[in-house]
Amino acid sequence: MKLTFKKILAQTIAAISITTAMSFTAHAQVAVKDAWVRATVGPQKVTGAFLQITATQDAKLVAAQSDAAKKVELHTMEMDKDVMRMREIASLDLPAGKTVELKPGSYHIMLIDLNKPVKEGDTVAITLVIENKDKKRENIEVKATAKSLTSSSHKM
Repeated sequence: MKLTFKKILAQTIAAISITTAMSFTAHAQVAVKDAWVRATVGPQKVTGAFLQITATQDAKLVAAQSDAAKKVELHTMEMDKDVMRMREIASLDLPAGKTVELKPGSYHIMLIDLNKPVKEGDTVAITLVIENKDKKRENIEVKATAKSLTSSSHKM
């Protein structure tokens, strides 16, 4: 079988196209909007980050990272015998096409042992680690604007 340059080129392009298509299906394609973090008060060393996240394919938020804090965790708030309790969660499901809202009193990102106070108007960089159904992970960079506890631009 004699391979001409055109055949080799066509086979190479086909192989690259298949590989590219496979890599696109491996990513969760996540959109994040309305990211904000609560400004701290006084010597407060922890705060929460909130946002809306939508994945085009089933995925999970498995971690978050930030240089603003020594430790970052995913948390939820739940009622337990008439007492609201906060606890760490290992991951948060992101069903395909549904917006999951991280908000006060519900799911949120906890920034623990802050490196410095977070003032209203500051921008806090957060990296979201998303795992798709094939267990492949991708990082999503988010810039969250700090808002005060009394800010009217977010819901409590």
